[in-house]
Amino acid sequence: MRSNNGLPMSAPRPPQRVLYVVSLFPCWSETFIVREISALIDEGVDVRILSLKRASQELIHTDAAALLDRVRQPQPLWLGVFGAARALLAHPVRILTATATIVGGTWRHPLVLLKSLGALARGLEHLAWLQKFDPELIHAHWATYPSTAAWALGRITGRPFGFTSHAHDIFVSPQLLLRKLVDSALAVTISRHNVDWFDRNVSRLSQDKLEVVHCGVDLEHIEWRPDDRVGNLIVGVGRLVPIKGFDTLIEALALAHRNGVPFRCRLIGEGPLRAELEKRVRSHGLQDHIEFMGAQSQESVRAFLDEAAVFALPSQIAADGGRDGIPVALMEAMASGCAVVSCRTSGIPELISDGEQGLLVPERDAPALAHALQRLLSDAALRRRLATAARLRIEQEFDARKEARKLHQLMMRAAVDVA
Repeated sequence: MRSNNGLPMSAPRPPQRVLYVVSLFPCWSETFIVREISALIDEGVDVRILSLKRASQELIHTDAAALLDRVRQPQPLWLGVFGAARALLAHPVRILTATATIVGGTWRHPLVLLKSLGALARGLEHLAWLQKFDPELIHAHWATYPSTAAWALGRITGRPFGFTSHAHDIFVSPQLLLRKLVDSALAVTISRHNVDWFDRNVSRLSQDKLEVVHCGVDLEHIEWRPDDRVGNLIVGVGRLVPIKGFDTLIEALALAHRNGVPFRCRLIGEGPLRAELEKRVRSHGLQDHIEFMGAQSQESVRAFLDEAAVFALPSQIAADGGRDGIPVALMEAMASGCAVVSCRTSGIPELISDGEQGLLVPERDAPALAHALQRLLSDAALRRRLATAARLRIEQEFDARKEARKLHQLMMRAAVDVA
């Protein structure tokens, strides 16, 4: 490649400094962000993390703990106010213009407006540090408040802005999506399903501009063990919230129990539906068959997966429109050698083809789910065939390191295009 003056051009230099803006770091349920950042660091990128909320979780995954020295947390109130005020004095026009855009796009939803301005303030309090770090790209995970802050910081500093959208941040709480899509140097989402949703609901620009980068799993830390699964243990992993469909799973297990199917089930995760789900278990007399394990470390989850014969995650669309993207928990189960059953919801069919890498049933269909579970529990050959194909699908399309290298290339292109 040659420049306009005929001299050879050097290859574009990969971005060396990237700022990630997230709602909370570390966050127990967002291990996919940790894996992505770690993989980018392995690629030679100096990644720093701006957390809009102060972390208060006592239980921290080992991988996240290794990144804590890269995190900027919210400062005490008086320091935060001082930092934001100093930023306003230094860049009044840019900050007020960004603020006006945020107000204009969110004023119909007062709570969203207040939280958006709060996210902006959280970003501004770190502006002096940010300018010293001088990132070549400011990237946010989630298309809500983190990307609002990242968009504003990009406008104020003149640095390119990017974001990754997932699920609730577009289906339930869309915020300034068109503005962010148009202004982004890099727009990423985690499934083709999301691209089509953007195309229908935001802009036809989405088909050309949105890039699909899967959330993936780190295969170096997940051993494939398809041969040790001789029992009848069913495992489900996820927050105890409506979109995970654990209420349907319990109803399906009640049907299986009445049909004389032997099983044990462990549900791993916490959430607001725990009391309701426990009550449902008691109403069916399944206390000796279904166990609630609460939140667990990554290491413990992997140990449970290694023991399980079947992994079940019957994802469903909630009343407010919320739904999964492509659940990382499903990927981890598939990578471990566990046969999986889920639903034809959101981007899940991009991960699992029914009857090939797992079994898919209609959402909220307890009889169909019970039948699928019975098939898997009773047929070791079927479990092994599905598990083999599932591991191959993960290796080909959902390897976190491969996806991070893809993202790295996209970041390089975004930085070069802006430059």
